[in-house]
Amino acid sequence: MADQTHVLFVEDDDVIREATQLALERDGFAVTAMPDGLSGLEAFRTDRPDIALLDVMVPGLDGVSLCRRIRDESTVPVIMLSARADSIDVVLGLEAGADDYVTKPFDGAVLVARIRAVLRRFGHAGRPDRVDESDPAATGGLLTFGDLEVDTEGMEVRRDGQPVALTPTEMRLLLEFSSAPGTVLSRDKLLERVWDYGWGGDTRVVDVHVQRLRQKIGQDRIETVRGFGYKLKA
Repeated sequence: MADQTHVLFVEDDDVIREATQLALERDGFAVTAMPDGLSGLEAFRTDRPDIALLDVMVPGLDGVSLCRRIRDESTVPVIMLSARADSIDVVLGLEAGADDYVTKPFDGAVLVARIRAVLRRFGHAGRPDRVDESDPAATGGLLTFGDLEVDTEGMEVRRDGQPVALTPTEMRLLLEFSSAPGTVLSRDKLLERVWDYGWGGDTRVVDVHVQRLRQKIGQDRIETVRGFGYKLKA
């Protein structure tokens, strides 16, 4: 298991759980599958997986609450699984700290692609190629925007001199904004650059992550440009 990506999969439907576990194992993943949230939390703490797949509607401790508990302890990537794409479940999961979601029923190949996209994102949360070194806000790897400092080499963020804890997805999002301050970035462009979507994705993923980022770096730091997207105030 040490040489494999370890997936924690929490799903109460026996057929879906067993079929998905087999599909992921065929693709080379090591899988710990649990039928409820409480056993899933215990397995997370014991096994320390590389990524967690959590169904929203699991018994004992629902998927959203489990995601929140995981996020309190770790920045490990989390993908929520929901049978209701148009429901509040998606937003609740993202607000709880999930990095992405997949709607059920899902194709195994699509799920694997999303898992690998998230893992690539977490494995390469480094400095973007687009940082303009001639920008006066940049000093070496340090970008300054008012009370906000972004260290693109040390992968650290400070506000008013105090460290700001960001998940890797939030850091990637901030790096995209920081690489082009004052430039409007569309939701589709952010989905492509941050979430590695080569196809159309749900822009609610962007909106909720921007909301979470604002809560940490300042509500006014990222401006909404209606009909176009978001931009970082220089």
